[in-house]
Amino acid sequence: MISNDSDFRQALDRLDVGQQRRVGAAFVRHVLALNPVVSKAVEVAANAGATADELALAFRQAKAAALDSHTRCGSDSDWQAQAGYFVARAAAALVAPGKQAKAPAWEAAANVRMACTCQQIDASDESMHEESEAQYRLLEQFLNDI
Repeated sequence: MISNDSDFRQALDRLDVGQQRRVGAAFVRHVLALNPVVSKAVEVAANAGATADELALAFRQAKAAALDSHTRCGSDSDWQAQAGYFVARAAAALVAPGKQAKAPAWEAAANVRMACTCQQIDASDESMHEESEAQYRLLEQFLNDI
């Protein structure tokens, strides 16, 4: 049973890049409503048969969405725009080219958590650990299915 980030990272590290992309896609789907523009990138990441060209296109689109979200954040701390930025970064991590894809699932998980934090700040919600717990359950389910 995965109950902390150390176990979570160790389990992710045992997965190959393709498996990390697929489980990372599950993490991002959990917050996709915060930036639905990156849904195609998440679909590509979840596809075990995605080609290098599909991954490259999805990466460019996710990076563009991250840049667009980042520029909308502004100095007024628009937490919803900031959340969308982190969702786009999570999607980009999943479809990053080989040399940049060192730990796509962990990068996606960390960015999803940041997106949730931004959303919770915007909503004045004090429950900050629920996303970590949800990610632990998603990884356990993924590991049971492979």
